[in-house]
Amino acid sequence: MIKYNQEDGLRPNQQEILFLTLAFNRFYDLYDEIVINDKFWKESPYIRFSKIKDAFNVYGEVLHYEPIRWAIEDMRVSRPPKEAEIAEGLFRSLRNLFAHFPVFTSWDDVWFNQDLLNWNKTNQSIYKFFHRHINDSEVKYRFWDGNRKKMTYLSIRFPKQLHEKIMLVDVLTEKEGVEFSLILMKKVMDYCVVPE
Repeated sequence: MIKYNQEDGLRPNQQEILFLTLAFNRFYDLYDEIVINDKFWKESPYIRFSKIKDAFNVYGEVLHYEPIRWAIEDMRVSRPPKEAEIAEGLFRSLRNLFAHFPVFTSWDDVWFNQDLLNWNKTNQSIYKFFHRHINDSEVKYRFWDGNRKKMTYLSIRFPKQLHEKIMLVDVLTEKEGVEFSLILMKKVMDYCVVPE
């Protein structure tokens, strides 16, 4: 159960409980399927991408819940630099990229540039995020993969420019990048889960 007692009353309220129950259950199911189950990576690129998009979509919606915002703010002061920006800004931007450009069929197909991101309205959230982080240093992570009993290393690379085509796989790899993303998303979401 997810519970917080703030000045505005007990959280979550009934509507939040309804949404959060559905969202957390779906996210944790996807997490188990993608991160825990080795069979996932043998699926077709289309099937993998569909489920990865679902995980990013659920997480993107859960980011609207105020206690999740508290988790992000806590990360800003207690975790390594950029982790909160990745857990919020990068993941929300990828979710928006998948939602607003539903033309790609696999992780390796996804690309963007300034013209695509501004095709309808200029200076929207995806463009703002990547523009703000042009030329940022590569962020390196490692995480322990308990299933495979090994350390996994990955890098998040921000674009050097936005005029030319930027492949998503050059920003974040599919397997290691997605597993890391879901692990970090789960960490943020677990912040709000209190054992019954």
